Amino acid sequence: MITIDNYLDSHFIHRSNWLRAAVLGANDGIISISSLAVGVATASSEREPILLATVAGLVAGALSMSAGEYVSVSSQTDTEKADIEREKIELKELPKEELHILSQIYERRGLKKETAMLVAKELTEYDALGTHIRDELGINEISQAKPIQAALASGAAFTVGGVLPLFVVLFLPLKGIEYWLYGFTIFFLIILGATAAKTGGSAIYKAIARITIWGTIAMAISALAGYIFGVSV
Repeated sequence: MITIDNYLDSHFIHRSNWLRAAVLGANDGIISISSLAVGVATASSEREPILLATVAGLVAGALSMSAGEYVSVSSQTDTEKADIEREKIELKELPKEELHILSQIYERRGLKKETAMLVAKELTEYDALGTHIRDELGINEISQAKPIQAALASGAAFTVGGVLPLFVVLFLPLKGIEYWLYGFTIFFLIILGATAAKTGGSAIYKAIARITIWGTIAMAISALAGYIFGVSV
């Protein structure tokens, strides 16, 4: 039997927080490590410098992505908490004004003035703070920031994504390694784009096009930089 409790579970929006962090991490891992390897490869005739740069970039990138995601999402959490505390004070000191604000919100969503006020009063009696957090501030269980979840998803995804070009550097011929890296990176990005689109319920071809175009641009610029500024190692 379909109820409100199990109906929303099948919707893709529940995956938005961790999926965004995971796609960002994996995409960054694939592109940045491949670009780094391509840049060094255009300036080196040996495998060791390319491998060293790739491993160093993988470790540093994974830690940076995790830390950056945690700090970023934590800042969002702090802002949410500050607004919730402010809302508590306003509900205590300005209950009538807050009730009218809530009523106006419902009016703008399509309810008649009398109906909007009735809904605002009933929800305020039921859970005033929760109602204002959800309808005035726009914070709910789905959109609420989760720093640890985002950090773990981003760091793990970066590592998985970055390991793929590392395998290319390890096992494929050094001659023409730039082309091997580019070819496999595009393949990895296609898989990532298709997987992300499938998981998030969006258009697969659009996701693949977006991710491969920007990946190609990033690697092309890195190769050019390595060619211009690189020296024989």
